[in-house]
Amino acid sequence: MISKIATASLGLLLGGSSVFAQSLADAKKAIDAEQYQKAKSMLKNLTVTQADKDENFFYLGWVYIKQDYADSAKTVFNKGIAVNSKSALNYAGLGAVARLDKDNAGATNNFNQAITLAGKSSKPYQYVGEAYLLVPAGGKVAAADANAAIAVLQKGKVVNPKDADLLITLGNAYRSQLKSNEAYQAYSDAATIDPKNPAAKVATGVLWQFANNFEDSEKQFQDALTIDPNYGPAYREWAETDLRWANTDPKMASAKIKEAADHYKKYISLTDQSVESQMHYADFLLMSGNYKDLQQVSTDLSKSANSNARAYRYQAYAAYENKDYPAALSAMNTWFQKAEPKRILPRDYLYLGRIQIASNQDSLGINTLRKALTLDTTQADVYGEIAKSLYNQKKYAEAGDAYKAFISKSRTATLNDYLKEGVSYYNAFKLQYYSTATPKPVADTMLLIKADTAFSYIQHKAAAPLAAVALYQARANDLREPSRNTTNGYAKPYYEQYIALLTAKQPVADTDKPYLAEAYSYLGAYYEFKAKDDAKATENYTKAREADPTNKQAAAFFARKGGAGKSK
Repeated sequence: MISKIATASLGLLLGGSSVFAQSLADAKKAIDAEQYQKAKSMLKNLTVTQADKDENFFYLGWVYIKQDYADSAKTVFNKGIAVNSKSALNYAGLGAVARLDKDNAGATNNFNQAITLAGKSSKPYQYVGEAYLLVPAGGKVAAADANAAIAVLQKGKVVNPKDADLLITLGNAYRSQLKSNEAYQAYSDAATIDPKNPAAKVATGVLWQFANNFEDSEKQFQDALTIDPNYGPAYREWAETDLRWANTDPKMASAKIKEAADHYKKYISLTDQSVESQMHYADFLLMSGNYKDLQQVSTDLSKSANSNARAYRYQAYAAYENKDYPAALSAMNTWFQKAEPKRILPRDYLYLGRIQIASNQDSLGINTLRKALTLDTTQADVYGEIAKSLYNQKKYAEAGDAYKAFISKSRTATLNDYLKEGVSYYNAFKLQYYSTATPKPVADTMLLIKADTAFSYIQHKAAAPLAAVALYQARANDLREPSRNTTNGYAKPYYEQYIALLTAKQPVADTDKPYLAEAYSYLGAYYEFKAKDDAKATENYTKAREADPTNKQAAAFFARKGGAGKSK
């Protein structure tokens, strides 16, 4: 009887161990399927019923990492270490939190501790690698981080060459740096080791997506769903592939955008309809540029008591793009109030600056855009936005400097941006020159030099000289004259070029005739006062009056002549 009881007790113990192992496996499967609420519920239960198992705490913390709750993750990882001071996984988790907190020294110390304690387990290597690959939604993995991930994952591969999940993470690291051959090999090895792993198929599909091989990409997602019809990430990646396909092939755009929406809705239905899956949907809407739906989804999320504060960020982005500036400003201010400083992205400052400018808070908006530039110097196009706002405020010299910075730093600058630079400097000089009732040549002539340099560059690079630019060159050089009552003819060749360019195509547009009269009246003044050639003066003033009967300079000349030379 005692023997039977002992045998039965042993069976219960073994059965309990089996239930625990299965429960943890189910929780890990739920994490992989991005069913985070389900996984979190299971793991919270396990940390109570199996409180001596440090693994339970790690995977619960990793769910918090995935849900963007780094502080909660840190608390749970520390509990795991309290249970087992040699828990390599939980040290890897603390390293991940440190990286998210931008504490590189802390991350390195915790990662080193994790690897030291890893022993014959490859899992700490995998999660240290995954930690290096963590980036905000829509962000890119830096080369240094990817290389660090690859180095540690290769060491983990030596420890256990048959760890399929580690190989998938290794492939992801390679893929982040567009090392397609290496990524494909890692994914293929993972699929060979574990043919029933849908994640390997999905990862391969994403790799094909990067190469715009959309048909093969779809086949991989379909293969993943054959393995597990309820594997949500396959639908999410399929949706993102549809979106890329739509953006690449205009003929397929309409159909693929619809498919993308359908696939993403399917993804949400398979991922427990949680706030987190809705946030993933918001990520997708942002990526697809569907700001109308994004504003609605993010607004609904922001009203949820359990919502991630990041919903306010998306609400602000979407409202700005939808030109709902009051809602955008309110949401962005709320995001800045609720978010910890470490969660604020350079792009948040960029949008805040744009929103402030759109809300007629130009000076504040410009300062915010400059803040964005200090945090991310690659956003060269922001200089153009700053320049435009400065120009609208009539801060022309600063606008010219901003356009100059934009041109020097941006790869998208055009000759039109040089024109904006030149016009800004030209107007800055004019503003100084006419700052008193009686114009005086006290303005900064360097502004005119900068303007003329920009205009000259355009004429040099353009396929043919441009009449509008010649007009600005003429005006800028006219301002070089020491007095409004005298002329040295600095502008003469440019006005002559303007006339030649404009009159080469007949008829001259009515909108251009006042400018044509401006050019002729300048030449009239030159011949009247500088060259002392009355015939030439009369000829040019006559042409000025013919182009624009209201031209004051021509009228004054003929008044001085007693009405001579009336136009026919």
